[in-house]
Amino acid sequence: MAFAVDKVRIRPARVTDAEQLAALTRELGYTTKPQEIVTRIEKASKLPEHFVAVAEIESGVIGWVQAEHRFSMETGEKAELVGLAVGTGARRGGVGRLLVQAAEEWATDRGLSSIVVRSNVVRPESHPFYKRIGYARSKTQHVYAKLLVAASRRHLKDRRNK
Repeated sequence: MAFAVDKVRIRPARVTDAEQLAALTRELGYTTKPQEIVTRIEKASKLPEHFVAVAEIESGVIGWVQAEHRFSMETGEKAELVGLAVGTGARRGGVGRLLVQAAEEWATDRGLSSIVVRSNVVRPESHPFYKRIGYARSKTQHVYAKLLVAASRRHLKDRRNK
């Protein structure tokens, strides 16, 4: 896909982008359906501590970014890039940089003085990208996850009883 980076427009994500965002998310290896993306865009758009934007060219959406205003007892307030996807055909053309800059501007406008990103070790191609745009590795960590099945069942039961 040949395009000029000056033709890329960064704008807020819309539910009408769901099909394209789901496809981009699947490129990262996540099994995501468009309806799930619709729900997530609707929810994120109501949460002022979230920022979701897309990179668009004439032919459609070619990338997306999500950032969050975070607070923790250890570090206080900061922004975190919680998602970034650029379509295979648009990589290495400046789209990722534009999306990250949009998130950084959002964070700066909120008065935040730092932004972090976690980059999975299974995506080694992303590590030099972040270094090139001014990010420095601050730590290496393990991430542990646990499915909360009982909580999910309770949530579904509560929704049915409404």
